[in-house]
Amino acid sequence: MNDIATSPLTGKALLQKVKELAHLPRRETAKRCGYYSVTKDGQTRVNLTDFYDAVLGAKGVPLDPDGVKDGRGREPTFRVSVHKNGQIVIGSTYTEQMGLKPGDEFEIKLGYKHIHLKQVEGSGEVDDEAA
Repeated sequence: MNDIATSPLTGKALLQKVKELAHLPRRETAKRCGYYSVTKDGQTRVNLTDFYDAVLGAKGVPLDPDGVKDGRGREPTFRVSVHKNGQIVIGSTYTEQMGLKPGDEFEIKLGYKHIHLKQVEGSGEVDDEAA
């Protein structure tokens, strides 16, 4: 099998390879993407956990097994609910992951069952009078 990656694939390359190998069993796909090790006695062990973590990370859902917890709040769940006052709050965990700064602006587009936020280009300068 000469199409096995020599080092584990990540990002777009991983997603592309997974798509190409969709016809194969998961273990074989993980192996061909480089998520395996060979034991001292020559047996191949497929590491599905690292493979799944890498696929999720490539799709924008990073999982940190150590849980970067600072003792405050909860782990990010990528879910929010509407508060009693009608507001939806997006926590700092998400804005920090995106590298957002105070003053960054977003355009809001409402759909039938979704709200789409699109960052306005060139935003990010804090207006002292508006703050």
